[in-house]
Amino acid sequence: MGNVNTMKARLMEIILEKSFQYSEKPIFKLVSGGVSNFYFNCKPTMLDPENKELIGRLILSTIRDLKVAGIGGLELGSVPISSAVSLISQLQGQPIREFIVRKEKKDHGIPAKVEGEFIAGEKVVAVDDVITTGGSTIKAIEAVQKLGHEVPKVVVLVDREEMNGRQNIEKLFQEVEPLIKRSEVMERYRKRSLHTA
Repeated sequence: MGNVNTMKARLMEIILEKSFQYSEKPIFKLVSGGVSNFYFNCKPTMLDPENKELIGRLILSTIRDLKVAGIGGLELGSVPISSAVSLISQLQGQPIREFIVRKEKKDHGIPAKVEGEFIAGEKVVAVDDVITTGGSTIKAIEAVQKLGHEVPKVVVLVDREEMNGRQNIEKLFQEVEPLIKRSEVMERYRKRSLHTA
């Protein structure tokens, strides 16, 4: 798949092709209730097998030295990411288990908020597909912290660089690393638009 820079450049192209929309007028309604000129839907990127491997390898390269036991986040956006990282870590002989934080505690069987087998005190990484306000990422981190886990790092696929999302997370948790920033995507989008004009 190449080195980190090559993989990141490839991921940027894929997101631009499959997961990014832009409008001169703010027409895209956000979960937060706001309206924006641009929209990221990372599901088409994350659910493609080739792209999933690319994302898994990229994120694994950013967390390898942390020696974490687990990776995960709030359903649904984090799940394709954490499953990719977990699988690739196993294939590389350094398994990292996956966890999923439910939006609502299940009302049947054993009512767990977090799915996954961990021992209190283990280090885990939180992931998400897109940061806007940072709310879903913060919920996921708080849920695993309640179980006694340490969260040394947060990795997200795309930082929208809007509504102080990254700053909101960084007020509570030290390290937040986006693989791609909205400004990088917009720069590439504008260059592409100039070439096709």
